[in-house]
Amino acid sequence: MKYTIFFLVLSIIAVLSGDAYSFRQLYPAPEISTHYTQAVPASDAPLLAWNKNTQAVYYELEVFNKIPTDLKINAPSPEHVYFTNQVFINAFNLNLKNLDHDVPTTLYWRVRAMDIDNRPITNFSSMEVLYTDNHPTKINSPIPNADYDSGNGSVLLYPVYQWIPNAGASKFEIEILSSPPETNNTDSSQPVYSHTIDFACEYYDPFPRIGTYYWRVRGLDDSGQPVGDYSRTEKFSNDPAAHYNVGIFGDSISHGGGHMSYSPADFEFSYAHYLNFPTINLSESGDTIERMVNRFDKDVLPFAPKYLIIMGASNSLRAGVPADKIIVGLKMLQQKCYQNHITPVLLTLPPINPINIKKIFNEGTASGWADEFNKVNAYIRTQLYIDTAADFPTPPDVLPTEYALDGLHLDDNGKEIMGRTINADWQRIIETAAENAGSVDVDISDDELKMFYDTPDVH
Repeated sequence: MKYTIFFLVLSIIAVLSGDAYSFRQLYPAPEISTHYTQAVPASDAPLLAWNKNTQAVYYELEVFNKIPTDLKINAPSPEHVYFTNQVFINAFNLNLKNLDHDVPTTLYWRVRAMDIDNRPITNFSSMEVLYTDNHPTKINSPIPNADYDSGNGSVLLYPVYQWIPNAGASKFEIEILSSPPETNNTDSSQPVYSHTIDFACEYYDPFPRIGTYYWRVRGLDDSGQPVGDYSRTEKFSNDPAAHYNVGIFGDSISHGGGHMSYSPADFEFSYAHYLNFPTINLSESGDTIERMVNRFDKDVLPFAPKYLIIMGASNSLRAGVPADKIIVGLKMLQQKCYQNHITPVLLTLPPINPINIKKIFNEGTASGWADEFNKVNAYIRTQLYIDTAADFPTPPDVLPTEYALDGLHLDDNGKEIMGRTINADWQRIIETAAENAGSVDVDISDDELKMFYDTPDVH
């Protein structure tokens, strides 16, 4: 365990303040990336965009018809003609018809990043001038921003579809297709899957997608009528013929996402993104140890990876499932791997933070979680493993807030640490696996199997 002085200082700050979230750093103000000039004016619904701040939970955006005389960089102005704090991605499709006043030809806008406690983590950006001639917008659909198959960590068996909402939409309809549609305004007669959700900018696919698929999304109004067309169609592929050498198998910590507002489609929040080698991510958010055992055959075996990085059971342990069941589940996964000529590589489990879990999810944590985590990690450290928990506190010390806002899912900085640890140890894994080839056996007794299935799982 490398429990540094930095951690100790943060702990002291939290104790003195009485609030685990009181430590707050002010980050650089957002930088605007869309510009509308007199030569290239905005439409009546322009897209406003800025650089992503991975520490933001949401953004506040305000629009003005003139620059206020007493403008503060660290507080909203009562002189704005439009304000919203319902921005959960670093872009916003602004409908100028929603302004409190008639739309002039020149507007101004700015944005700042906010934390989970509704406090700013940046000052407002510099005021950006927006020239408009109010011509009809060409943005008549959501804008997908999940860039799958684009590099390390971007191949997911359970995709998350993510987009920038289009102005006027209050619901969204997702379609998954086996072939691309003729046009974006063509309805599909037989989608592989479709689902409608209330206002959101992401959707977790509940099914594994083996093969090549296409997805698109369109906005709907309150009555379910289309608001514009479908988005452009995005292609993604999870093809066993690609012969992935390394698979990742686990729950949401391995699936990706964190800091409340970032999903597995935000690849900075996946430790696979930081690895020096390509992988296919076979993880599913919400998994328990029993679900991992039960879905192994259908989700792992089609890809036949040479190595399988396994990390799971945090959901089970925090809900009170005993370590003994977790250990048997890991043995079962190891056994399945060896029987299918796959080398299992276990990752130790970083700690959790029950106070933050309660605050964010309103969920309790089993009182004995620390001992159970330590017991599982003790078993893992007797196997072929990588010690991804080593750079974090050992239970009963908790996971520091600056590494996991919600107390469970490590943020981008925590995932980067995990990735570095795996990279540093990967050559040893390859060499050890070669030395042990054909000589590894996992012994699971009938009593252990009975205990595994008789002990209640988390549902």
